[in-house]
Amino acid sequence: MAIAVVLPIGFHQFGLGGRIFLPMHIPVLVCGFTAGPMAAVLVGLMAPILSHLLTGMPPTYAVPLMTMELAMYGLAAGFVYKWLRIKSEVLRIYIALILAMIVGRLAFAFGLFLLGLFIEMPYGPAQFFAIGGAALTGLPGVAIQLVIIPPLVAVIKRTTRPV
Repeated sequence: MAIAVVLPIGFHQFGLGGRIFLPMHIPVLVCGFTAGPMAAVLVGLMAPILSHLLTGMPPTYAVPLMTMELAMYGLAAGFVYKWLRIKSEVLRIYIALILAMIVGRLAFAFGLFLLGLFIEMPYGPAQFFAIGGAALTGLPGVAIQLVIIPPLVAVIKRTTRPV
C-alpha cells in the first residue's frame, strides 16, 4: 500500500506524469501476484483514496475511476495467476498481467460511463479509447509494467517462503 502511494510521488517529482507512466498500477499488480487477489483488491481500493487525501493526486474525478480500475487489476492478476496451470512461470505471469491490464482498463472505461451519467466528466469512454486518448497515453506505463513486473514477481516468488 505504501509503495502504491509513494511511487507516484517519485514520478511526479521528476515531472513524469502518472497518466503516462501509471506508477500506482505496478504495486497493485505485484500485490496480486505475490499476496493474492483479495489483498490486491484492498490495495487497489485504498491506494487512490489515500494518495488523493495525502497528496491531492489523483484528481478528485479520477479517484473512483482509479479505484475501480486498480481493484480489478489486482483481482484479475491474482485470480488469473492462481487459476492458470501453465508450467512456464514467466508465461503464466505475462498472460495474467496482460489480462489484468485489459480488465482494469475496461473497468476504468465503465466507470467513466457510469459517472458520466451523474456528473460531467472531462472525457467519456469513447475518448478514453480513441487515438490520443488516455488509454493510449498510458502505453509507456504498460511497456514499463511488461518489462518490470514479470522479473520482479519471479524474484519475489523465488526468494520468499509461503506462509
